Amino acid sequence: MTGDGSEVREEGLEDWLDELTPRQIVQELDRYIIGQENAKKSVAIALRNRWRRQQVDEELRDEILPNNLILIGPTGVGKTEIARRLARLAGAPFTKVEASKFTEVGYVGRDVESMIRDLVEIAVNLVRGEREDEVQAPAEEAAEERLLDLLLPPLKEDGGVRVGTARRPTSPTSSGESGGDSSVFVAGPSGVRMSPEAGSVGQDEGASTSSPASLEERRERTREKLRTLLRDGKLEERMVEVEVQQSASLDGMMLPMGMEGMDHNFTEMLQDMLPKRTKRRSVKVSEARRILIQEELDRLVDMDEVVNEAMERTEQNGIVFLDEVDKVAGQRGTTGPDVSREGVQRDLLPIVEGSNVQTKYGLIRTDHILFIAAGAFHVSKPSDLIPELQGRFPIRVELKALDESDFVRILTEPKNALVHQYRALVEAEGARIRFEEDGVREIARIAFQLNERMENIGARRLQTVMTTLLEHELFELPGGDVAEEVVVDRDFVDRNLSSIVEDEDLRRYIL
Repeated sequence: MTGDGSEVREEGLEDWLDELTPRQIVQELDRYIIGQENAKKSVAIALRNRWRRQQVDEELRDEILPNNLILIGPTGVGKTEIARRLARLAGAPFTKVEASKFTEVGYVGRDVESMIRDLVEIAVNLVRGEREDEVQAPAEEAAEERLLDLLLPPLKEDGGVRVGTARRPTSPTSSGESGGDSSVFVAGPSGVRMSPEAGSVGQDEGASTSSPASLEERRERTREKLRTLLRDGKLEERMVEVEVQQSASLDGMMLPMGMEGMDHNFTEMLQDMLPKRTKRRSVKVSEARRILIQEELDRLVDMDEVVNEAMERTEQNGIVFLDEVDKVAGQRGTTGPDVSREGVQRDLLPIVEGSNVQTKYGLIRTDHILFIAAGAFHVSKPSDLIPELQGRFPIRVELKALDESDFVRILTEPKNALVHQYRALVEAEGARIRFEEDGVREIARIAFQLNERMENIGARRLQTVMTTLLEHELFELPGGDVAEEVVVDRDFVDRNLSSIVEDEDLRRYIL
């Protein structure tokens, strides 16, 4: 990581987060998100406080609660992106859920505890991925040895006679390898006999008899030739037989009444309890390599350690982004379709304030999980939440609506800016596209104007405008009626969008 924080690792936590100051966190977020400085500062402080908490005495550590936030602002201003980039920056388990998907206990729908089970599952996959990266090299080596065993099975003892079957590699790119599928070695009192179909691999010229020791040497030389061909990619299309494990599936199983919408984690637990079967499949070497590498990774990675670290990381560093929280806020005491809103809030309350949630890996404490809530709050307001839940979100940050100058910056400045994305898409077809400054400003002006005339959907309007603007070019490529270099300037934008912007009906349906 450089001193100015411009290059920051997006994985890991323990060994480098102590170097990440709030100012550097904001600088990293600036690479992807334009504006919203107050929100960036608040989440940077919340993230840094998690590291600071780990440095205090253990007795006081449990008393320091996370700084849960509510991000208030219209759609498309960067609320979700801030939380997502923050989680990637910290290498922390992160899940995004919509509060409107949850229902009060007793109603059909997801219960609020499912978001913690999802978070644990994400943490397990995150830690497992890190462990697999560490043992990738030995797993690939072991998979290569197993592939060679499939191509050239080991010699077997059978009544004093050593028998081995050497599958001779075939490849359209290798010469001198035509003929039968295998070479059979038989070692006995009369020496070694080769099958008449034997090819160049697995046969020593001029050898008619051989002792068991020399047979082993010949087999080892054959194995090394196969290894060379395998590494050169000349055996990728060869068929081999592998044993794969099949997990029992619940698809098609008649579930009891009321269990049709059961939680995904519960269905996984049921599948784990069902017996597993193995099946032999004939696959290409390329597919067999993938299967064998995954089997070796499963063998080398200690899942008990993975689960223990994942649960620890979830409890201490997990982040839950609770979107659309304004949809469960409303006038208290209402009836009708909104009857479960307050019930959802009351179900959320123990999760946010700290409780134990049962997962398939064990109990998870939610006391120190960071919750970031977000909502537009057009109709309702944060004070419409029940008082207990309001108290669990002490920090409130209002995100401002984006203006025309923000749109210009969003189009050009971020690392993954829309201009860069569309340039890459066009160049993938062998064409070129150049965005002039006046063209970018005109796109931003139109997007801002549309947000004012219609619903304000923030920066998402830019995606709509860009797709409509380049529709002809994206359709005609490759070839077609497209210039060698497309220049997107103000005239180009006016020519392609002016008729739509001026026509109110077209504007509503297209932009």
